Amino acid sequence: MDYKKILITGGAGFVGSNLAIFFKTDNPEIQITVLDNLKRRGSELNLKRLRENNIEFIHGDIRNKEDLDAAGSFDLMIECSAEPSVLAGINGSPEYLINTNLIGTINCLEEIRKNHADVIFLSTSRVYPIKKLNELKYTKTDSRFDITDKQSIPGVSSKGISEEFPLDDPRSLYGTTKLCSELLLQEYIDTYGVNGIINRCGVLTGPWQMGKIDQGVVVLWVARHIYGGKLSYIGYGGKGKQVRDMLHVRDLYDLLCIQLKNIKQHSGKIYNVGGGREVSVSLKELTQLCEKITKKKIDIGSITENRSADIPYYITDNSKVTRATGWKPKITPEKILKEITEWIETNKEKLRPILQ
Repeated sequence: MDYKKILITGGAGFVGSNLAIFFKTDNPEIQITVLDNLKRRGSELNLKRLRENNIEFIHGDIRNKEDLDAAGSFDLMIECSAEPSVLAGINGSPEYLINTNLIGTINCLEEIRKNHADVIFLSTSRVYPIKKLNELKYTKTDSRFDITDKQSIPGVSSKGISEEFPLDDPRSLYGTTKLCSELLLQEYIDTYGVNGIINRCGVLTGPWQMGKIDQGVVVLWVARHIYGGKLSYIGYGGKGKQVRDMLHVRDLYDLLCIQLKNIKQHSGKIYNVGGGREVSVSLKELTQLCEKITKKKIDIGSITENRSADIPYYITDNSKVTRATGWKPKITPEKILKEITEWIETNKEKLRPILQ
């Protein structure tokens, strides 16, 4: 890899810390600095991991230009920082969401411009409008909703949602901040010659994710089976048939390595990136896997009413990124859940206050 110094924003979070460690392990000669405000509970546990891997940590916030300046020069930024909850701002003020996900992005883009650096921007599948995703036609099996090729909306097939899916209609405040950030990055690419890639990620997961009800659902599901506690199938009949694909953070790292080998080839491109149909589960199937792997069973409640900003189905159509790079996710749902289970069991008491 040609880079000498990588700055990872949100670098003590789940995705940022894992990417930092993967990059440093494979490229020990590269200086890697991470910046994080440690707002999300549990992110402080990653500081020891970062230190053990000789990764510099800066306690800072992308909302503050001075904190980004403190990171010094860099030639690649991996932008992982975000308020990641799709429910953010719905029942309260959206100020933190907007200031972090939009104003923070502007601050990051200015640092990229001043440093003549490249950037990988981790966006989200949540840029796609909720109303249109709720209008998809699907069939029902015993365990999940399934989608067919016959749809009235473009950009959707049995493979999932592609980049051609229309963007008009609301998508949540969270999704809007990320889409605005994408548009700003595209302008910086065009105006200032920045090399940048936008990866619209589906559900990212793996060990060291501090799962909550509104973000990190795979880890939350495993944790509740291990520690005990209540879970519910919420919405769409309360049967747990809603479907998501999942992507192990290691599979994401493998893609970034391919993209960074020739970033000019991919600059300005937007890719949907997720587990795809092969690495997808419904909540009901997720429960069955958790029971199989943890050897424990808990009561799952049922709430028929739909939750704000929820969707019944999202699977990533990876066709574009696979054509461009040859990349495909490799890690199966069962392997993902086994790794998460082993991580929680190994750190059971340390994680109890956070995940229980």
